[in-house]
Amino acid sequence: MKINILKIFAFASFFISGIGCAQKSDTKSAEKSSGATVVVDQDSAAIAEAKKKAAAEEKAKLPKPYDATENAEAKISELVKKAKAENKNIILQAGGNWCIWCLRFNNFVQTTPELKEIVDANYLYYHLNYSPENKNEKVFAKYDNPGAKFGYPVFVVLDQNGKMIHTQDSAVLEEGKGYSKEKVKAFFEKWAPKS
Repeated sequence: MKINILKIFAFASFFISGIGCAQKSDTKSAEKSSGATVVVDQDSAAIAEAKKKAAAEEKAKLPKPYDATENAEAKISELVKKAKAENKNIILQAGGNWCIWCLRFNNFVQTTPELKEIVDANYLYYHLNYSPENKNEKVFAKYDNPGAKFGYPVFVVLDQNGKMIHTQDSAVLEEGKGYSKEKVKAFFEKWAPKS
């Protein structure tokens, strides 16, 4: 009885952890006709460790645009003044240097000329830090705590007066282990200032 309960608990834990992760699982499971039994590849731990190592190496190579020491409230106020003068909107990319998807998005935009051109022509772009060192709680509260709703990165679009006009979940912009150029381009074009 105890063994069956442990097997069921192990299966439930395995199943639940798979749901919470956005990455595809490389483990295999099987169910025997006599009860719930989970069979996991012996190599799954090695595969998981190799993926973790590859992600750490990728993260180490990517630019780190977030500044935990910066006064985000003052910086955004400065950007609003500049946005009015330049007739641009503002994109706040909320996240941190700890977040590989945040770093991937930043790198994707900076290294894709078509996207960078749209951003530079229409927006002032700010990396709003969220990290253990500086959670910027007051600033995040002002924008309805989007990270709590969507995770990171999450994008807050402000008009030239500093009014929040859109919050964008980054998950819908993803494609494989990166981002879709078409979806990101459509997002940037949709929230650009109207002429």
